[in-house]
Amino acid sequence: MQQKLIYILFILASVISYGQVNLFMESDKAEYNGKDIVNLTIVLELNGIDLEPQTRFQLPDLSKFNIIGSGSMTNTLIDPATNTLVTQKISRIALEPKKKGKIKIGSVLVTVNNKIYKTEPFDISIKDIIEKRSLAGNSGEVYLNMEIEDREVYQDQPTVAVLKVYSKNMDNFRKVKDVRLPHQNNINVHPISFSKSEIDPAGSMASQVLAVFMVFPNEAGYVEVPSVSASVSSFSNKNKIVSNKVKLNVKKLPEGSPEYFKNAVGNFSVDVYNASKEKIEIEKPIHVIVKVSGEGNLPNMQLPKIVSSSDYEVFAPKITSKVAPGTTGMKGEILANYVIIPKKAGVISIQTEPFAFFDPASREYVDKGQETLALNAFSHDQILEARTTVEKVNEYTNTLLETVDTPVLKTTTFKVKEKSKFHWNILLTNISILVGLFIMYLLFKTWQKKRALVKETATPKPLGSVAETEKEIREILKTDINDYFSYLENLKDNEEYQKFFDTLEEMDLDIRKQYSKSSPQDFGQFLVSYKGTSVAEEYRILLQRIQMEKYSPLKSAEGMDELLKAVVNLYSRISK
Repeated sequence: MQQKLIYILFILASVISYGQVNLFMESDKAEYNGKDIVNLTIVLELNGIDLEPQTRFQLPDLSKFNIIGSGSMTNTLIDPATNTLVTQKISRIALEPKKKGKIKIGSVLVTVNNKIYKTEPFDISIKDIIEKRSLAGNSGEVYLNMEIEDREVYQDQPTVAVLKVYSKNMDNFRKVKDVRLPHQNNINVHPISFSKSEIDPAGSMASQVLAVFMVFPNEAGYVEVPSVSASVSSFSNKNKIVSNKVKLNVKKLPEGSPEYFKNAVGNFSVDVYNASKEKIEIEKPIHVIVKVSGEGNLPNMQLPKIVSSSDYEVFAPKITSKVAPGTTGMKGEILANYVIIPKKAGVISIQTEPFAFFDPASREYVDKGQETLALNAFSHDQILEARTTVEKVNEYTNTLLETVDTPVLKTTTFKVKEKSKFHWNILLTNISILVGLFIMYLLFKTWQKKRALVKETATPKPLGSVAETEKEIREILKTDINDYFSYLENLKDNEEYQKFFDTLEEMDLDIRKQYSKSSPQDFGQFLVSYKGTSVAEEYRILLQRIQMEKYSPLKSAEGMDELLKAVVNLYSRISK
């Protein structure tokens, strides 16, 4: 009977050991400094082949920490004493504390064979999390602390950082100046505000917000934001203080991105339009704007470019930005101003590169595709034929005013701009100017006759035709080419660029009138036979260069100097 009892006890012991479950959690130590990482280790032991966890580890509330890393592993072995299978599931979690003081770590739960197991809660102690650095030569201590609430973001997604200054002596807050934000290749930093907040006296030390800025990490993995520095000035010296460093867990963007996706993260829209108001003429530059608007990493993203084509020639754009801090990134618009020269008449289709971005809110890629701008280009003859009678009268008046203009008498200010509707005031003004010029001409001829009669008696000359009259006026008021050069030099030095290019057009028209050529195309063909092919090609390239500089939104002094030298060199050779 005693032997049977011992046998039964052995069987019960083997059954109990066969189905044993052990779950526990521990930290690497009980007290931590503000810079230390809290390492938690969770171990689940299953003794038996029929034991299988039905859930993952259910972690306790860790809102008082930043999770900066985690990992897990599984070990399997056979216990030689009991000849049973033992499975170990081990997980480690790395935490960064947000607050100081005593913090309770709750229980971890797991379900095994329809039964819930949990660990025992325990406490850890966190010392002051502010990185204290003594300020030599100052009456009190001043510390900087950089706080980033959201430390887990996607690549190129922003997170907001707040820089605070701490001190027991409130008089030190007014001495903190010259805040310098961090700079590093794997992050882009954009300031939000440098306005100081009200002083918060709560806690053992008073605090004040010095700056708020956005951090855009541009690579995945653990990215460390460098320290922010500032200076504390006193009557005797000036000291430098630095803040703590903060680690970010930057998640890699999901798989399945479009092949033309670059680095746009946020929510954006693309628009392309023609900024030039005049009719589009071949071989004449126009301005096409590619606008990207929205909110995200606007200042650092790669913009979609205009695709090259044989129908037009495209030049590198000038980028202008209008951005301001938003709630989920930098908000506003980026404008890429392209100079495009059409190469053929008819319909021209201008296309941008395909564009896609990643939206962190929906965690999906958004494909915007290509944007297309259809333009209708005309030849020079087509534009001339499409003009109305009133427009031709205005053009004749403008030509006459340009002919008699000098750098001293700026009659080109009376030039008539083309309008889409008829204006009686413009027509009456043109007629008044013509009548006034004709009366001035008659008075001038009368004065000439009286002066001639004083010296000698001569046969009066016939009045002549209108063409002869205009020729005489041009000969009388003809300006030497060197006068134009001197006037252009003065306008360039005074940065009066609009008048500079208006005078260039007047000089070019005056030179063409000398050879009885009305359009630049006719004059270019004339130069081929008169001066040779190289001079004609140089004239055509110079006209294009003048147009590009005229409509360029930004003009440099060096570029204007080079342009004036090219003008003087060419027109000195082709002028009579």
